[in-house]
Amino acid sequence: MLPVQKLPEAVEKILQDKSLGYIQRFVLHQSWLGKTYSEMAEESSYGSDYLKEIGSQLWQDLSKMLGQRITKKNLHLVFEKDQQGTTYTQELVEEPSLKMVPNIISASKIDFPSGPIPLNSPFYIFRPPLERLTFNEIMHPGCLLQIKAPSKMGKSSLLNRIIAHAKQQGYHTVYLDFQEADETLFTSLDKFLRWFCINTSRQLKLFPSLDDFWDTEMGCKVSCKIYFEAYLLQYLDNYPIVLALNQISRIFEHLNIAQDFLSMLRFWHEQAKQDPTWEKLRIIVVHTTEIYVPLKLNQSLFNVGLTISLPPFTLEQVRNLAEQYGIDWAAKYLIRLQTMIGGHPYLVNLAFYHLRQENITLEQLLDTAATPAGIFSQHLRGLLTLLQKEPQLMSAMQQVVAIDERVELDAITAYKLESMGLVQLEGNQARISCELYRLYFHQQLGKQIQIR
Repeated sequence: MLPVQKLPEAVEKILQDKSLGYIQRFVLHQSWLGKTYSEMAEESSYGSDYLKEIGSQLWQDLSKMLGQRITKKNLHLVFEKDQQGTTYTQELVEEPSLKMVPNIISASKIDFPSGPIPLNSPFYIFRPPLERLTFNEIMHPGCLLQIKAPSKMGKSSLLNRIIAHAKQQGYHTVYLDFQEADETLFTSLDKFLRWFCINTSRQLKLFPSLDDFWDTEMGCKVSCKIYFEAYLLQYLDNYPIVLALNQISRIFEHLNIAQDFLSMLRFWHEQAKQDPTWEKLRIIVVHTTEIYVPLKLNQSLFNVGLTISLPPFTLEQVRNLAEQYGIDWAAKYLIRLQTMIGGHPYLVNLAFYHLRQENITLEQLLDTAATPAGIFSQHLRGLLTLLQKEPQLMSAMQQVVAIDERVELDAITAYKLESMGLVQLEGNQARISCELYRLYFHQQLGKQIQIR
């Protein structure tokens, strides 16, 4: 039986060493003893509704970190035993030994984490209900699905699985990555849309017949629409076309292209509500941020369709990935890693890869994580370079890492930092995403100030 005096310590470990306030400790202690909120109110100077609100937030925080629903009623059950009978709190207090176990995949055959995770890879971790939602969405006529997340959070890996699912339904699929487009294509909308149509045609195994539909007097947007409507959507069979547009953020560097292209896609999506021909087109857009392109509300692409934001891995998902790598860890070790890197999918994979290769211990990994000698150094330098390009973001990040509390930022700055994965937001209030970023940027941004 866990001693009640050890309970706050165990909870703070799960909450990534976040200190509990007096009222939180009171609610936790009383809940452990089985008291109702009304009984707690009688023993304190606080109202039952206020105490219930404090408790509700505490259970939500625990649920998020443990990857399972925590309530006042199941507190004892969760903290005493997991499904295998392992005592969570015993692991947290007694610091059990770390051990590696054999896995069907030898360490030498595990690929270094880079790029999308292959379809048949055991290292892809499902994040319910995201896969189900996206698979179902592309079944809807004329759908527009948006996937957004910071870099290396798994957007392309999810996209590839949506495309594979569409192919299983017999759908035609087109995959365009805007990173492949030459910079010269962005000098005019006409060039860009012709590239867009030619690539789409070739992937559908149709001969590009742009000259038969392109009319300079009507304009390239109308010509592009006619090309899709009268050629691509007509000359195929009745199966839908899934048009997957990856790294669409590339066009935001070219405002003249972005404004027209995004409003065109929105118009196509709206056409599907009244035109059976356009119902066959299912659009998937993947980008890294909520982009602030100056469009009118009825022109913007980002306020229509279903938007999916990819979250970090929960503690349970990190545990599942560890098992795929052949790493058998107690909860305490998982929580220590989760505290450092915040469930970032790429960083978690990178950590497990190096640990499985046995060229670094967990202690060494954590001790060097935020240093140039650490395994995350390249990732961190990339983020620092992005910050250095925008002094306003640099200044905002200095505010965020200066204190271990939420910081009020203007909306655009807050969302830009969130798009980089550096902060988590509640409204316009930002807090650092993980201990790794706090340690690294506290040190690096302090150097920037000294240099100035």
